[in-house]
Amino acid sequence: MTPDTTTPFGIYVHIPFCRARCDYCAFATYTDRDHLMESYAAACVTELERAVESEGIPQATSVFFGGGTPSRLAADLLVSILDAIPRAPGAEVTVECNPEDAEAARFATYRAAGVTRISLGVQSTVPHVLVGLGRRHGHDAAVAAAGTVAAAGFVTWGMDLIMGGAGETDADWEQSLRDVMGFASAPPHISAYALTVEPGTPLAAQPDRHPDDDVQAHRYEMTEEILSTAGYGWEEISNWSLPGHECRHNRLYWHQGEYRGIGSAAHSHRDGRRWWNVRTPDRFVKEIGQGRIATAGDEVLSPEQVQFEALALRLRTRDGVPEASLPDDPDLEGLVDRRDGRAVLTVRGRLLANAVTTRLVPEVSA
Repeated sequence: MTPDTTTPFGIYVHIPFCRARCDYCAFATYTDRDHLMESYAAACVTELERAVESEGIPQATSVFFGGGTPSRLAADLLVSILDAIPRAPGAEVTVECNPEDAEAARFATYRAAGVTRISLGVQSTVPHVLVGLGRRHGHDAAVAAAGTVAAAGFVTWGMDLIMGGAGETDADWEQSLRDVMGFASAPPHISAYALTVEPGTPLAAQPDRHPDDDVQAHRYEMTEEILSTAGYGWEEISNWSLPGHECRHNRLYWHQGEYRGIGSAAHSHRDGRRWWNVRTPDRFVKEIGQGRIATAGDEVLSPEQVQFEALALRLRTRDGVPEASLPDDPDLEGLVDRRDGRAVLTVRGRLLANAVTTRLVPEVSA
């Protein structure tokens, strides 16, 4: 891809299958629908083919298989979907993968098909924290998975971590960070998310397991210090990478780019319109199979909404927003660093990003 001549465009493919559902998860994922895998993959291919023909979607500069657990699909099924996606030369293609699915043969198939990036859902390297998060793998599986990713030839790849699991201490969190950076094959991209209590999840019904906001804030500050000292620069509030290893697809979202979602519950954004597909894989397969579109709803954004969202998204990144888009207010002191005509969140500002967002002046272009 040549960034100055190719307009970024993304394809997101939702894979809704999981071995087990983590009790903090509110995503559209299912543990009892594996029998739909082949028909689901075929329906995704059909939706893609129709989108190419009727919508004229451009070649993708980035593709992201998320879930759920994309690595739950047999590698050839995932590749059948990827093969249907028109891609620009040099397109970034990411597949989310659980450590227990990190197999050399799977990755060889991915690589041959054009997958360029793996995102491993590790969450923690501390055994009792993993148990509290409902994860199936252990520390050794994470180490082995990292080695398998590197041996397969993936130069750019990432690991996801979650802070705030039940029973986790500051020392546990620091151990997870230092463990992944100390692997023989260390990830050049690290996502560190604060555990969020989502309504309707089993976690939501157990207040004694809810993370403390002040503890989470302290651990975020720890994360920034540890990762920046090791050479990882922050891309977005929850994402850090070594130079040259940023996630192009994520950057597309943060810069309000256009993308087409494929599969159940997938969201799309084009020409000021957002729309989303039916939530369950069963209904998605049925709608596509009967020749209908799988759209469940949509909304058209006003110019004012577009402008405000562009600022709100960009504020979350190290690019920041035009300085004029945030008032020179004492309440923002210490939350924003103003330099070279841009306003960029400080570490403390990242912790209060939602509050800073309410102060944006939407008339200013991002």
